[in-house]
Amino acid sequence: MQPEPINLVLTNDEALVLFDFLSRFVQTDVLKIEDRGEQQALWNFQCLLEKQVAEVFDPDYLELVRQARARLRDPS
Repeated sequence: MQPEPINLVLTNDEALVLFDFLSRFVQTDVLKIEDRGEQQALWNFQCLLEKQVAEVFDPDYLELVRQARARLRDPS
């Protein structure tokens, strides 16, 4: 069964700043906010996810995250 996709809408500024933030992480393996704009973009992104992902309010949230990590790590 394929996971159901979700749609998120970012501004171009948010997308650009998040892309740079994630690219830096991929290159350095260090997650470090270097500018308040990065922090704001991450907060905005978290808010968008919170509105779309019902599991964040589930009492079994931690278990659901564990299962999702396993599926992403070990796709069948």
